[in-house]
Amino acid sequence: MNKGTVKFFNDLKGFGFIKEATSDQEYFVHVSGLVNEIRENDEVTFDLAEGRKGQNAVNVKLA
Repeated sequence: MNKGTVKFFNDLKGFGFIKEATSDQEYFVHVSGLVNEIRENDEVTFDLAEGRKGQNAVNVKLA
C-alpha cells in the first residue's frame, strides 16, 4: 500500500492526481477507484493498477 497526497481532484469530472510521498511520482485517480471521498491536500493510501495510460491509483482511502 502506497501513501500520498491528493494534488488535484475534480468532483464534477470524477478524476484527479495523487502525488506519492516517497517518490514524488504522480498517479491518475478516477472516482471508480475511490473507497472514501477525497479532496485536494488529503493524505491517502492507495494501491496501483495498470490503466490505459500507465499506473493508476485504486483502492484510495483517507489515511
